[in-house]
Amino acid sequence: MLLLLTLGIGTLTGCGVWLLLRARTFDAILGLTLLSYAVNLFLFTSGRPRVDAEPIVPAGGGATLSHMADPLPQALVLTAIVIAFAMTALLLAIALRARAETGSDHVDSKEPR
Repeated sequence: MLLLLTLGIGTLTGCGVWLLLRARTFDAILGLTLLSYAVNLFLFTSGRPRVDAEPIVPAGGGATLSHMADPLPQALVLTAIVIAFAMTALLLAIALRARAETGSDHVDSKEPR
């Protein structure tokens, strides 16, 4: 499972960087979104996700902390999702306004010849 998460993080990061280097604003916004997904997966993976971990300490207290799920990476990912959504909404508003003003979605407002 960890290998699959690592490959997913690498793929999202590579695609995000490639899209960020494009000359269109929509591609750059999509690249930033993919990079934020990669960072969210990285934060989630830093908490060493386990399949058999219990999220809540049982009433009897029989389980130790090594058998519990770590809530900190989950809270960080939840916060990062909200921030990424707000960032994407702001960037889309700016990109739409720039397209309305310049008539082009090119980053430099000029089409290459």
